[in-house]
Amino acid sequence: MSEIAVGDITIEVIQKNIKNLHLSVYPPTGRVRISAPSRMGLDTIRLFAISKLNWIRKHQVKLRRQQREAPREYISGESHFFLGKRYLLKVIEHNAPAKVNQNHDTLELYVRAKMSRRKRQAILDEWYRHRLKDIAPKLIQQCEEKMKVQVEDWGVKKMKTKWGTCNITAKRIWLNLELAKKPLHCIEHVVVHEMVHLLERKHNDRFIRLMDTFLPQWRQLKEELNRFPVSHTEWEY
Repeated sequence: MSEIAVGDITIEVIQKNIKNLHLSVYPPTGRVRISAPSRMGLDTIRLFAISKLNWIRKHQVKLRRQQREAPREYISGESHFFLGKRYLLKVIEHNAPAKVNQNHDTLELYVRAKMSRRKRQAILDEWYRHRLKDIAPKLIQQCEEKMKVQVEDWGVKKMKTKWGTCNITAKRIWLNLELAKKPLHCIEHVVVHEMVHLLERKHNDRFIRLMDTFLPQWRQLKEELNRFPVSHTEWEY
């Protein structure tokens, strides 16, 4: 990895076996990274960065202003979210396998005595994973019918930098586990976004036209999703 300076911004440069340049701005401080083809010279990469300087500054400001979740301890009385609704966590000790019960305004986390914070988090994360896996198939099926495309495989995993990804060759999409905490229409936005990549690889004019066709309100949904308190997301050009 090398670095270049553009004005007062230091940019990490990673060169690898790819065809195109990728520019990313990472939370929480707005760290900037460019992934570039192995044989591309640093002068060419610097010119690309200069051309995107306004874009970089805009998203650095947005990231630094964005509200962030407080660290969770997984104890009774904490706020946790599911499909955009706030629930109070109620931790109940019992001598049986761990489980989560969803009530009107509480999530009951049943654990064995003296269970660590990390294990409590893992149990709740697994509950979120199952709920998102219950929700996603219907959204994917609806999009397949509208878009006339086929998703061969999909899954849910923790991702530090994206709400979703799409492997175009394998026709496989991944959804960020954190989406289970967001409103259903925000989940739909991410599903549509990733599935549109099966029709258009790049975020170009055609991609935008397809988004406008399949989810006309996608811009508002994207803004709504990015207004929620976050622990990890990325702006990528």
